[in-house]
Amino acid sequence: MKASYLVSAALIAASAMPAAAGEISDGKVKIGILNDQSGVYADFGGKWSVEAAKMAVEDFGGKVQGAPIEIVSADHQNKPDIASNIARQWYDTEQVDAIMELTTSSVALAVQGLSKEKKKIDIVTGAASTDLTGKQCSPYGFHWAYDTHSQAVGTGGALVEQGGDSWYFITVDYAFGYSLKEQTAKLVEASGGKVLGEVRYPLGSTDYSSFLLQAQSSGAKIIGLANAGLDTSNSIKQAAEFGIVAGGQRLAALLFTLAEVHGLGLQAAQGVVLTEGYYWDRDDVSRDFAQKFFKRTNRMPNMIQAGTYSAVTQYLKAIDKAGTDETEAVAKQLHEMPVNDVFTVNGKVQADGSMVHDMYLYQVKKPEESKKDWDYYTYLATIPGDKAFMKAEDSGCPLVSK
Repeated sequence: MKASYLVSAALIAASAMPAAAGEISDGKVKIGILNDQSGVYADFGGKWSVEAAKMAVEDFGGKVQGAPIEIVSADHQNKPDIASNIARQWYDTEQVDAIMELTTSSVALAVQGLSKEKKKIDIVTGAASTDLTGKQCSPYGFHWAYDTHSQAVGTGGALVEQGGDSWYFITVDYAFGYSLKEQTAKLVEASGGKVLGEVRYPLGSTDYSSFLLQAQSSGAKIIGLANAGLDTSNSIKQAAEFGIVAGGQRLAALLFTLAEVHGLGLQAAQGVVLTEGYYWDRDDVSRDFAQKFFKRTNRMPNMIQAGTYSAVTQYLKAIDKAGTDETEAVAKQLHEMPVNDVFTVNGKVQADGSMVHDMYLYQVKKPEESKKDWDYYTYLATIPGDKAFMKAEDSGCPLVSK
């Protein structure tokens, strides 16, 4: 990997230097990790994101401005009403200062709306919809690890450049799927390609045969999987059973991470092109963090889990620099401070709350190409942050003037 990817350990350490004692409400900083811990996204983020958050607190020293830091967590079961009820209780009765992770876009949008009402910080690492920094943006809301635009530009863009100019989408039927399909379709059509059709299905389906057969019969060169987690894994597995790839069509896994590759195995996942904001074997800093994560979880982190570590760390740095956990002051620091940590180097937060950073295009290795445990990816390209993410003025966020 090129030296330009390396993050200076000194730079990371310097950015975490403690400030003088300040004012912390309730004498404690409490962070809630709210995500799917039992459903289709349990490996995508799940309890592993909770562990990443705890690691961030430990590495920060367990205190900020002299006040102890506590992590609480809950399973929202991918249901916006359950997530909103948990978030409301956390804010109203349990003195939670910020909520993070928020896998599932419908959940993230609901909790971000509540957080805006309560004037609380939320940092999304698990959900993807660009609406979070677009029409439903918040002065206290931040989008951290990736979004549907970065995935479309990365994976979709790579396949279009390789001649994949006709697409058929299999789309999970909620906000995330719509956004991922829309962003990719725009890119395909802007490049002169065609979208031949789409079929939508309910989250957590187990039988994809009818959807795959429709995609196969469309004759599209690329079948775009606008889904994630176990849905993507099951789609790929069943596509192999129908001989779709063997028949000449290609699968575009538009949101596929290390966790799903591991669960599916290299035999089934080989050749898939994907985009992540973090890979454990990218450089010395990512490897060091990953080995520490592995010691406590027996698995390597994906971009959601590493992104959660980054989000918690940056939130604590912002409190430290502001000298208080008051929301407006912390939000101001989050917008102004560069992001230098195990996840990225010189990341920047735009006015719409999007954290802009480089993304990486990878291809899943064949089984015989893997030289060690968790050696799953071949590096293809770096997608610069200013290409991977929309400019704030183009996001549709009402907080941003063009």
